[in-house]
Amino acid sequence: MGWLILALMGAVTFLYGVSVHAELLCLLVKPLPVLALLGWLHDAPPSDYRRWVSLGLIFSLLGDVLLAWPGDLFVFGLGAFLVAHLAYLKAYLSDCRRLAPGPLLLALLVGALLLGILIAHGLGPLLIPVIVYGTAISAMLWRALARLGTDVPKRSALLAAGGALAFVFSDSVIGIDRFALPFAAAPYVIILSYWLGQWGIAASAFHQSHRPERDL
Repeated sequence: MGWLILALMGAVTFLYGVSVHAELLCLLVKPLPVLALLGWLHDAPPSDYRRWVSLGLIFSLLGDVLLAWPGDLFVFGLGAFLVAHLAYLKAYLSDCRRLAPGPLLLALLVGALLLGILIAHGLGPLLIPVIVYGTAISAMLWRALARLGTDVPKRSALLAAGGALAFVFSDSVIGIDRFALPFAAAPYVIILSYWLGQWGIAASAFHQSHRPERDL
């Protein structure tokens, strides 16, 4: 209950800070929901899966601070979230290594569509970093979806897949708002879908199997 209260306090205060353009307040409270998830995750059964998800949350926490910091630290924040996605990717691979061509095709299509939109509007010097990041998050989405329909516990697979989709949606809105079509509601859409995605990924560790997937 304590972690939930911390997350809600941080979320509500951050949304208020966004509405009144209080940058310092946003910087101070933005990490609280993910920090609460990190604390809550320690109650999950110990496993390699939990350890990699914890690492992903730690780098997400760093990314939150870098993106909220006064000044343009977008590339550094992108780098932190890149490592977070690689950690989530490793978590998903820890219990499922099947090829899953269907999810792979879907992830490739989503990544290609988003990159196509962003590149069409011009990324300048951010072209390579965004392509690398897009590749990593597409791979993360692929491996999250690949766990569906396997002997991975259904609830864990559903939560991780839903979390990955919400995370991809959040990052897509960031790219569209920053490079293609800015809109007023973007900050709220981005952060709410981001928190939902992180919750889904963290919650999946509470229902994760200790038996590795052998269907390659």
